[in-house]
Amino acid sequence: MTDDLDAETLAFAHRMFDLARAGSTEELAAQLDAGLPINLTNDRGDTLLILAAYHAQPATVAALLARGADHSRTNDRGQTALAAAVFRSSTDAVRALLAAGADPAHGEPSAAETAHFFNLPEMAELLRAG
Repeated sequence: MTDDLDAETLAFAHRMFDLARAGSTEELAAQLDAGLPINLTNDRGDTLLILAAYHAQPATVAALLARGADHSRTNDRGQTALAAAVFRSSTDAVRALLAAGADPAHGEPSAAETAHFFNLPEMAELLRAG
């Protein structure tokens, strides 16, 4: 698919992923409100939501969820935003994802498996309390 995109479009997409990573919520939200696809993915299948969760950006996670980001999407390795947030022990992002209906058992490894494997008892409890 990247063969079909010009350099300017690819640079713009990379900038959007960088905004998600950096937690630049207002700028990213403005782009989404202007028509940026909410479930845009990079070459590894990471969505904006997965990247925001992995980089522990709970405000960005919440803004993406509020605009309809698909919390059940997995990247090319089977990872979900919830598993990413658990791995980073981002309590607020985990809470936002659970409130949006994210399934702790979905993905490979799942969020629950991630909490167990990395010995994150606080995250495991948060997932159980859901």
